[in-house]
Amino acid sequence: MAEVVFRELAERQGLGSRIVSRSAGTGDWHLGERADHRTLDSLSRRGYDGSLHRAKQFTFASFAENDLVVALDRTHERILREWARSEDEEGKVTLLLTFDPDAPSQDVPDPYYAGAEMFDSVLGMIETATRGLFRQLEPALRQPRTPRTPGARSGGLP
Repeated sequence: MAEVVFRELAERQGLGSRIVSRSAGTGDWHLGERADHRTLDSLSRRGYDGSLHRAKQFTFASFAENDLVVALDRTHERILREWARSEDEEGKVTLLLTFDPDAPSQDVPDPYYAGAEMFDSVLGMIETATRGLFRQLEPALRQPRTPRTPGARSGGLP
């Protein structure tokens, strides 16, 4: 959900070409699979298209490929920080709900064992926090691009 919401927000603001947003799990349980149909239904009800999503796994290389690593709950945040091989990598990890000052918790709940209404509720949390995240990143995204030097890399968001 978060990848789709963030990507759509960037597109709507005319900044889609300035970011890369990709989702990856800490486990390999559903590699290559589409999102749960309830996730896709919830996204669709709010005007998002999640049909292109396929499950991927976060790897050590993902730290180098991304400027920011956003975890949806403290368990995943802890795992990602443990996987980090340097302070720089560890410093890339943040919790999504820290971008919503009114969030009652730092954890986005996993709606998998709940009904469709929980998927909609989780999507609402993600939308609010993602707007907060985007507000913080937007000024940098709107800066003119600097010429790339040979060997330089660009990064994105998970």
